[in-house]
Amino acid sequence: MTSIDKYIFRTTFGAFALIAVSLTLLIWITQALREIDLMTNQGQAILVFIGMTGLLIPALVLIIAPVALMVAVTYTLNKLNADSEMVVMSAAGISPWRLSVPFLLAALVVSLMVAVISAYLGPKGLRELRGWAAHLRADLVSTIVKPGRFTTIERGLTFYIRDRRPNGQLTGILIDDRRDPNERATFLAERGDILENDRGTFLVLESGSVQRREVDKRDPTIVSFERYAFDLSRFAGTGDVRGVTARERYLWELAATPDPNDVMYHSQPGAFRAEFHDRLAAPLYPLAFTVLAYAFLGSPATTRQSRAFALGLSVFAVAVLRFIGFGSAIFSAQNPAAIVFLYLSLAVGFAIGIVVVARGIHIEPPRLLTAAVTAFTTRFARAAT
Repeated sequence: MTSIDKYIFRTTFGAFALIAVSLTLLIWITQALREIDLMTNQGQAILVFIGMTGLLIPALVLIIAPVALMVAVTYTLNKLNADSEMVVMSAAGISPWRLSVPFLLAALVVSLMVAVISAYLGPKGLRELRGWAAHLRADLVSTIVKPGRFTTIERGLTFYIRDRRPNGQLTGILIDDRRDPNERATFLAERGDILENDRGTFLVLESGSVQRREVDKRDPTIVSFERYAFDLSRFAGTGDVRGVTARERYLWELAATPDPNDVMYHSQPGAFRAEFHDRLAAPLYPLAFTVLAYAFLGSPATTRQSRAFALGLSVFAVAVLRFIGFGSAIFSAQNPAAIVFLYLSLAVGFAIGIVVVARGIHIEPPRLLTAAVTAFTTRFARAAT
């Protein structure tokens, strides 16, 4: 690369890094605040809180990176034009195609990063988050539930213990289970121990009773027991890929032929198809956004020429392109043909950008719009005086 290419690449990528980090931290904080109950209600340490919520960052970067790159390219082009550097380079004989090289190199770097996150890091983070959350919920009864407090593990499931002995045994246990809308179950036991074996994780209750009340029955059913195993395995997470959602699967797992025994896939095949195509197209968005931004703002202009219209048009084009991508992925879950619009929109975006650069089209507001704005400002100025 020449010194000019290095200068433009460094400016673009530096702006991208700053914008991407700022936006990611901002959105991460808003998402992390939704999980603040890890520290308040469940008594987790700050490092556990940061670690769990930090696993969301790759998934956030996947969405933020193309937008941050588009903003960085826009900033660099406006900076080059405001400092008259673009006019000088054009007068020196540097063609628009040649000037686009450092921008495209920056876009390729971001596309490679997005591809890695889309294929591996994003689903890896979501898997770790699910496993970590499941482990915490499985250990909730034995380590986190505070004696004398009612603790809700999940919606409809509440635990209470009177005391915890030095050997880890729980005493005075109450479990209120309302997860089934047709039945409410209340467990009372004098003692309880956490048991882990090959079959899963269980809370073994001793010397107690269970009261079950069905919605359509007036009187409850009460059964006494000497020992009762309350299953906690559903909170304990599993490494079986058949229980992993589409967002948590690696790209090559989405592309592979599904396992005939994969219950998750056969229950929602459309979601897997939509997720596969959405992630396959993800690395193309940084390139498409860069091409569109450069097409609308890459032509040299004097400082007296307003670029507001071209800037607004580039933002609108990028927003429409991403909106079509999201919509196509969502609708393809029900109708496979909808995925065509995802790739078609990207092809149209690339085509528009290439045609504008090849023909040297300078984006200017229509005369009718310019006349209307001029008339409005003149009328407003007269009214103000």
